[in-house]
Amino acid sequence: MGCCGSGTPLWGGSAPSPRPAPPAPVGQPMRYSHAFFEYVGATAMTVTGGATGKTYRFDRPGMRVAVEPVDEPSLRGVPKLRQVYSP
Repeated sequence: MGCCGSGTPLWGGSAPSPRPAPPAPVGQPMRYSHAFFEYVGATAMTVTGGATGKTYRFDRPGMRVAVEPVDEPSLRGVPKLRQVYSP
């Protein structure tokens, strides 16, 4: 076996294949790493996430920004922002 913990044998044989990720439980909603919002105003805007306090900057009209999922509800109520489902 290899000496550095890489899982690759030094002579012959094959390395064990990694285990696949377990499937998501049935009936559980899919969780996303981010929510996305698009600015539809005329200039620029900065908003603060209600849960994290993180600042999100929209520099121009049409700009899309990734938002922490816990901040999504607070940004849904901001005028000139609309939720989109891709970056």
